[in-house]
Amino acid sequence: MNEQGTGIRGQGSDKSLEWWPSPAFFGVAIILFAALIAIGPQLILGASCGHDFDFHLVSWLDAHQSWREGIFYPHWSPSANYGAGEPRFVFYPPLSWMLGAALGFVLPWKFVSIAMTYLFLAGAGLATRALARLTLAEGPATLAGCAALFSGYALFTAYERSDFGELAGGFWIPLLLLFVLRDRLPNTPGWRRALDGSTAPLAIALAGAWLSNAPLGVMASYLLAAFALAVAVLRRSGAPLIRATAAAVLGLGLVAFYIAPAQFEQRWVDIRQAVDDPGYQVENSWIFARHTDPSLELHDLELLKVSAIGATMLAIAISCIFVCWGRHQFRGKSRGWIPLALIPFAILFLQFPISDPLWKAVPELRFLQFPWRWLVVAEAPMAVFFASAVWMTRRGWRIAVLAVCSVVFLTGVGAAAFSFFQDCDEEDAVAGMLNVYHAGTGFEGSDEYAPIGADDSLAAMDLPVACLSSAPDTALGRNAEGAGLQWSQDQSSCLQTFPAAPNPGKASAEHLRIDANTREDGFLIVRLRRYPAWRIEVNGQSVQDLPDRADGLIVVPVAQGRNAITVDWTTTRDGWLGRWISLLALALLAAVATVERIGPQPRLS
Repeated sequence: MNEQGTGIRGQGSDKSLEWWPSPAFFGVAIILFAALIAIGPQLILGASCGHDFDFHLVSWLDAHQSWREGIFYPHWSPSANYGAGEPRFVFYPPLSWMLGAALGFVLPWKFVSIAMTYLFLAGAGLATRALARLTLAEGPATLAGCAALFSGYALFTAYERSDFGELAGGFWIPLLLLFVLRDRLPNTPGWRRALDGSTAPLAIALAGAWLSNAPLGVMASYLLAAFALAVAVLRRSGAPLIRATAAAVLGLGLVAFYIAPAQFEQRWVDIRQAVDDPGYQVENSWIFARHTDPSLELHDLELLKVSAIGATMLAIAISCIFVCWGRHQFRGKSRGWIPLALIPFAILFLQFPISDPLWKAVPELRFLQFPWRWLVVAEAPMAVFFASAVWMTRRGWRIAVLAVCSVVFLTGVGAAAFSFFQDCDEEDAVAGMLNVYHAGTGFEGSDEYAPIGADDSLAAMDLPVACLSSAPDTALGRNAEGAGLQWSQDQSSCLQTFPAAPNPGKASAEHLRIDANTREDGFLIVRLRRYPAWRIEVNGQSVQDLPDRADGLIVVPVAQGRNAITVDWTTTRDGWLGRWISLLALALLAAVATVERIGPQPRLS
């Protein structure tokens, strides 16, 4: 991993060429163009409706509408469960749904997912290039960036899974590795070596991983600890551990506004459904595993595909590591890459049943659901060692290598368009989803965000905002052929129905008012799912200990006559605690950044 063929101009270069862009400019431009090639099939065929496409699109639409109503940080997704909503934004990290909502203001919705894919793939390439530039020249570093964004797992995540949160990991993970590896003050003793300008950005990289995807945050946290320990042992210095510890405290503190409510309020929803399904259990997703259970048939088909991707990526990474080792490229300063070389071996170990005790012993590791999720961490190391192994010093050989790589990358995009691209059914396409959204019909909910004891299959479509019933457990809706439960007035399940009343100055997503003039005593069933953060008042008096329903809807006892019911979202104690911790962490981050800025300056090589 030596700096060969840099092509960097020296101080004595011809002044007539000063106008010519630097090699770094061309490297960045190449990666931006490569990301455009990677999304080419979607530019031609339209957005790929991958596994999580509907979930993300609905999240963007709901967040977009909440912003229009003046809610900067929404918590409730009102279109889920056919208008009854769910606390999706409490538990799902905000980066992807905020970015999608923001892009919705400047782009047509049919281009938002394509734009996000481009941004994250380009970000993965640029971040991997920055990591490679620690020891590689501009040329091989740019090749590494291209290899990362064209990697099989990146294209699989973008095209088949449409998991935009995890796709962002291709950007944050290389930055995390970069800021641990970087040693800008090698001759400075003590804690000053740790605060060399890398601690603050390392904290931001860890925070970014958590704010993109919760499983990604878990992987980034364990990666940070293990990687920093390996670097510290290799350098015989405590600086990497000091930096990693400070960055972990600051990074987790920055995201406390999200993590604190998400962690504390898990007891209010059926979050176990995210890992209890057999298809979401680690022991059913070992590499190339097969099962006799008929319910896992589709799971096994998907597992075969991603196993082939993982085996290919890890084989490339490990073989290129041995090539670099054989060339003695781990000598001298390049020895710092030895911890990076350990990552593919560790990920390979985690793909086999022999690692099962580790998955069970390490906290939150089973939350990842699939061992192959670690492939997002393998993208950057694979790309760096691949570029280092194939890069040639002779110009003719280098051109040949780049030509072959270009063909391989283009073939990978073609394979993604053929094997990974998911055609959109009419109801799943952006246009169809927008029609349903604007009609107010709503969409299915997520099982893991359902209230404890509630059944999502009992959520009925076309419910009125409020339904007066003589019993709290009255069944609403009948089975409609191929469409689940559906309510209509002629079912006589509601004695009276009431719409939402005007609620001046309050956003409808997190504030509801119903003016119900009831003809008799009864129970008002509100088209809103119960959640402890709701404050419910009847005629100005707070009501608590309300009856539960199997479909999770709020039930309010009412007396004959006029009843003014208000339901308002409130910030819970854990929410306030998380916000104060994040503010404190932000202040500490600014202090650390200031100390790093005014401290000893690194020597320029």
